[in-house]
Amino acid sequence: MAVNRISGSFEVKMSPQAPAEGVGDPTVGRMALDKVYSGDLEATGKGEMLATRTDVPGSAGYVAMERISGTLCGKSGAFSVQHAGLMNRGTPSLTITVVPDSGTGELAGLAGTMAIRIEGKAHFYDFEFTLPQDD
Repeated sequence: MAVNRISGSFEVKMSPQAPAEGVGDPTVGRMALDKVYSGDLEATGKGEMLATRTDVPGSAGYVAMERISGTLCGKSGAFSVQHAGLMNRGTPSLTITVVPDSGTGELAGLAGTMAIRIEGKAHFYDFEFTLPQDD
């Protein structure tokens, strides 16, 4: 299966949310995600993030689920990604993976991983993916 590699930019708005009822721990923050992707991925992303910091400066973690809808290299549909990020005393690690079998429309069967780069205040994505119809 051919691996596709694309890059582009995105804008993100994060809005603080109240903790889920009955879960309210002050060390865990909850955010709504609202993204607009540009480039070979022309799409919007909506999701939720949970994050926590520690008493050690530069150490934190977050998880998020995001639904992305639009076009990927001209193919229409939607798919979900799962984020898992850590900061270990200032050293970041991040994994963003397409949720298996989450693709719809022309994106059915989509698999892949995404990386995020932040340069100044600008956000960029690098997306490696496969689609069954690209064989």
